[in-house]
Formats: sequence, C-alpha cells, structure tokens
Amino acid sequence: MSARTPLWRLTPAQRLLEGGALLNSVAFFAAMPFAPLYMSEHTGLGKPAVGAVVGAVALTAAFGGLAGGVLVDRLGAVPLMRAGLVLHVAVYGLLAAARAPAAIVALFLMLGAARLLVEPGAKKLLSHAADEEGRIFRIRYMTLCAGAIAGPAIGGVLYHVGAVAFFAVPAAFYLAYLLLVLVRNRELAALHPASGDGDASAPSTLQALGATLRDRRLLAVVAGGVLVFFVFSQLESMIPLYMKGRYGDRAEGYFAALFITNAVLALLFQLPIDRVSGCLGRTTMVWAGAAGFTLAFGCFWASPAGLAWLYAGIVFWTVGEGVLLPMPDMAVHEMASDELKGACFGLSEVRQLGFFLGPVAGGFLLDAGTALYFAVMGTSIFLCVPLLARRTGRPLPEPAPV
Repeated sequence: MSARTPLWRLTPAQRLLEGGALLNSVAFFAAMPFAPLYMSEHTGLGKPAVGAVVGAVALTAAFGGLAGGVLVDRLGAVPLMRAGLVLHVAVYGLLAAARAPAAIVALFLMLGAARLLVEPGAKKLLSHAADEEGRIFRIRYMTLCAGAIAGPAIGGVLYHVGAVAFFAVPAAFYLAYLLLVLVRNRELAALHPASGDGDASAPSTLQALGATLRDRRLLAVVAGGVLVFFVFSQLESMIPLYMKGRYGDRAEGYFAALFITNAVLALLFQLPIDRVSGCLGRTTMVWAGAAGFTLAFGCFWASPAGLAWLYAGIVFWTVGEGVLLPMPDMAVHEMASDELKGACFGLSEVRQLGFFLGPVAGGFLLDAGTALYFAVMGTSIFLCVPLLARRTGRPLPEPAPV
C-alpha cells in the first residue's frame, strides 16, 4: 500500500479555502452561542420563542440547503459566496444598530439564508480541490473545532462590552472572508470545470432536483448524517442538564471544562484518525465511530461514581465525533458529479435537522428516566452504520441538459 500524503500538506487552493472556513467558523461561534441570551435580554421573548428563532436558523439550513446548492450549480459557487458574505456583513452590521425586537428577530433569521449562499458553494469548491477520498473535509472539520475554541472566547468578552462590539467583530471576520474571496477570485474560479457554473448547457433546476432526490445512495448518506447529528446534539443540550441534576451549581464549571477538552482533543485526534482510516476500511471506521459514542454515553451514565468517568466519556465521544462527523461530506464528494456537487452538498445539509430533533427527543427521554435516555442514545447511533458504511460507487450521473 502506497504511503498517504500527510493530511496537513495542503495545496495553495486548499489553504485558501480552509483559511476562509476558519474565518467563517470563528465569526459564527463568536455570535451564535450567545444568540439566545441576546434575544432574551433585548426582545422580551420567552424561552420557547427564543428557542424557536434559534432553531429556525438550523431548520433554514436543513430545508433550504438543496435550493442553495442548485443555485450554486446554476449561477456559480464564487458569485453566490460573495453574495452570502455581503449579506453576513450587512446583517451583523444592522444587528449592531437594531433595537426593535422585531428587527432583531428578523435579522437573526436572515443569517440562516446567508449560510445557504455560502456553505454549499464553499463545499463544492473544496470538493473540486480535494483528493479522491475527500480527506480535505477532515481538515475542514478541524477548522470548525478551532473556531469553536476561539469564537466563544472572543464572543464571551465582547458580549459584556456591548452590542456594537459584539456584532461588529463577527462582521469584520466575514468582511475579511469576503476580501479573501475577491482578491483570490481567479484562483477560486479555476477550480471549476470548463463547462462549469453558470453555463446555459448545465442541467435545469428541475433536472438537478430530480437527479439528487432519486439517488438512494445520496439519500442514505443524508439519513446517516441526520442520525449522527441527532446523537451529537446531546452534548450541548441534554448532557449539561443531566450533569445539572447530578452536580448542581458545579455542573457549569464541569461542563465548560469538558467542552474545552472536547474541542482540543478533536484537533489532536483528527491526524491519527486519518492515518488509521488509511489502513482500515470505511465499514470498520463507521463501526468504531458509533462504538465511541456508545462508550461515551456509558461513561457519562457512570459519572456519579467519579469525575474521571466524565473525562473518559469525553475522550470516547471525541473519537466518535472525529470519525463520523466528516464522513457525510466525504461520501458526497465521492458520489457527486461536477455538475451536481452544489445540489448534493445542499441536500446533505438536511442533516442539520438532527440538531433540532435531537434535543427534543432527548428532553422527553431524559424526563422518562436516565436509564432509558442513555440506552436509547447509546444504541440509536448504530442505525447510521448501514447508511454510511456502504460504498458510494461511481459519481451520481449527470442529467442530460435541455
């Protein structure tokens, strides 16, 4: 077996795209984790209404991703990314000045629409710049982890400074991303095939929609992604509530330490995971990732016996997360043809639905009993194994253009 190229050895185009992804991630995590607090303090909305607004951002990505991806295939990834980044800068700038509750709610909802213009295009460009296995999406996962470390630290300080600073800094990050895209426009455009985006001979919107929605392999990957996010969402939703019942006022400090440990380990584990994945098959890796989540839930359940179980659990959790979270994007990269990459990556955003369904189901299960909660969550992750372990095979056929 030939030696694998080190994961960190990136081409100039890959470094460009990952640099933009890092700016995007830091900006997102600097503001969105604090969105519920901000809306609660400045709009007078109750907790259910605030939760609905925050959840609507994820639902917009889940159900609007396919439309955004089709637009990327028709109009081009780079133009749509520029438009989305301009919208991000404008929305955060307006949030810095907005004081009316209706305006604040409307602007937060517009952030979901802005993501629809940026994410499918950025993933399509990454796919064009990736190797055959799509290992660049492991690097993208690492940039998200880095953003999850730096972003909340920045946002936590700015939140206490004032609304103008809190929203102006994310706007500056998105502006830097926009300038990067504008300055390197030619290099990004070169990633597209000659018959690429915006070409009148490209498949029509209806043809692209039909081709993606009929492909069972793609739908299996999307379903697998929903299941992974369903389980993954528990760390930021139900696990803190479980800890609160066990540790009382100490739970916040314990969870903060666990969250930081998770983010740091996620960065450290990705290179070994990539190396191991070169030796083991995809099926084995999916089983290992699912087992990691299951062992983590077992450790969390045992945590009343000692804090060491919490940290053992977060180690297993990070293994499961590091293996499974990049897999849906890597699978889409393998199966999608050049003409349909935007639509396929857009449809794959339906997995964001797991972030909505996971906390809802987890809340009901945790109320019913901790034994039931951990049993269901620890076993349900294995439902993703037959969906993500199957080989993606040849690229999704391109529909004949009209």
